[in-house]
Amino acid sequence: MKRLFDIIVSLIILAVFLPIGIILSFWIAFESRGGVFYHQQRIGYMGKPFGMLKFRSMRKDADKLGKLTVGMRDPRITKSGYFLRKFKLDEFPQFINVLKGEMSIVGPRPEVKEFVDLYTEDQRRILSVKPGITDYASVEYFNENEILGKADDAHQTYIDVIMPTKIEMNMKYIANPGIIQDIKIMWRTFLRMVGK
Repeated sequence: MKRLFDIIVSLIILAVFLPIGIILSFWIAFESRGGVFYHQQRIGYMGKPFGMLKFRSMRKDADKLGKLTVGMRDPRITKSGYFLRKFKLDEFPQFINVLKGEMSIVGPRPEVKEFVDLYTEDQRRILSVKPGITDYASVEYFNENEILGKADDAHQTYIDVIMPTKIEMNMKYIANPGIIQDIKIMWRTFLRMVGK
């Protein structure tokens, strides 16, 4: 049921978003070199790595200077990237990951290997469900980049403060799975995107 829901909703959203996606693609391509999409390896279902898609919001090879984005004014972020990140539009290509079966619309946000390696055995239960485009933590930490931008050590703040809270929320999610819960999280995510 969840898989069918993911496919139907993803096809509808991609169809509706297509004209906007084309405009954004031209903006990204003309503003800076490096392609329209950005692939980042994340850890997915049962610990299997996959290439998560995003619209490219940073300059080419920016991830070599660190995987965490520190504040919305990170100098690596392009002008189009600032707009994309502000409204979370950079995440829309992940609906393609959903259609490929690598992700679900709702589920624990996939982490990079560096952070998954820090999970305890119990916390690795998060990997027993498909990662998602949005989850409780995405709503709670909608402005995560700004929080990290104010930290003295963004990397350590993420590990010590943000990641444990996200894991706790993800544990809450996997303890009570279901379409109704997914719809509630999707609605809350939409409200955050439109500024409510």
